[in-house]
Amino acid sequence: MDRRSFIRAGALGATATALAAPAIAQGNTTWRMVTTWPKNFPGLGVGAQRLADRITTASGGRLTVQVFSAGEMVPPLQSLDAVIDGTAEMSHGAAYYWQNKSPALSFFTGVPYGMTTQELGAWVRFMGGQEIWDEVYDQFGVQGFLSGNTGTQAGGWFKNELMGVEDVNGLRFRTPGLGGQVWEKLGATVTNMAAGEIFQALQSGTLDAAEFVGPYNDLALGFYQVCKNYYFPSFVEPGLATELVVDKAKYQALPADLQAIVRDCSQAEYDMVAADFAANDPRALQTLVNDHGVNVRQFPDSILEAGATASMEVLTELRDSGDALVKKTAESFVESLKVLRTRTQDIDAPFVQAREKYLTL
Repeated sequence: MDRRSFIRAGALGATATALAAPAIAQGNTTWRMVTTWPKNFPGLGVGAQRLADRITTASGGRLTVQVFSAGEMVPPLQSLDAVIDGTAEMSHGAAYYWQNKSPALSFFTGVPYGMTTQELGAWVRFMGGQEIWDEVYDQFGVQGFLSGNTGTQAGGWFKNELMGVEDVNGLRFRTPGLGGQVWEKLGATVTNMAAGEIFQALQSGTLDAAEFVGPYNDLALGFYQVCKNYYFPSFVEPGLATELVVDKAKYQALPADLQAIVRDCSQAEYDMVAADFAANDPRALQTLVNDHGVNVRQFPDSILEAGATASMEVLTELRDSGDALVKKTAESFVESLKVLRTRTQDIDAPFVQAREKYLTL
């Protein structure tokens, strides 16, 4: 699949079928899932379709989910609004896309210098994160579930090599969420845009740099045609989760077994998408380097250190927020991270270091 094919597939083209009311016949219900991803987009778009298929199959067709890729029913960054206003019953995207509704939502996608994939899942599932997320989304009449994770992302594509933090000043950079706020503190001019819009912005010179996810997606998006400096790892997106959002009233009106199917299929996809990226990011990176001459680089220490300082400032601002629910979310995240990072640092990291040092394959 090339960049043009899935961008064409995600072009605007709502149909009469898409806008029709959900079908209910002989006890069977059809729900519409709008997504922020191009059709068949590696990892993310494919994961959304697979989640819809899981729900449909597990329910024996009693709850059939029909997927609409970015732009087919609504613009990609209006997917959540489509559920809130009743245009669709489900959306598949990333919670930090909606941080203008509540900064608390960013915590359920990813936080700069924050939780890894395993840590985020542990917080949401076992340390009160889901309950707080429910409180946040209750304000909008929806319910959120973790539905995928990319793992630690790439830091981004840059037209020019970064020698130090001074090179960030004035950089026009596509990057969303709290990470975008961190890069702004380092001096970048930050914007967010959907996947299908980034290549053209880089090519036209509107952007100097962009990050989306990592090699698996970025190869398909064709960024290597414009930029050759590819930085790893991202320090602002250490374990980025996607979400399934449902209309809460309609979800609660479902029989208990169908509610469980939606919830548990989302859980399964969180792990499946993470495995998909773990398998395909390294292979895509080999293609980028070997076939397209991409230069893999690491951020200079001055940028990493400044980024950590800026990340702490962002977290402090959120913890000191006048919004009680934002404060509650930030404090729960930070206190849970203090516990969860001990396993990562004391067990996982030493093992990886030992493997790199002593195991030769």
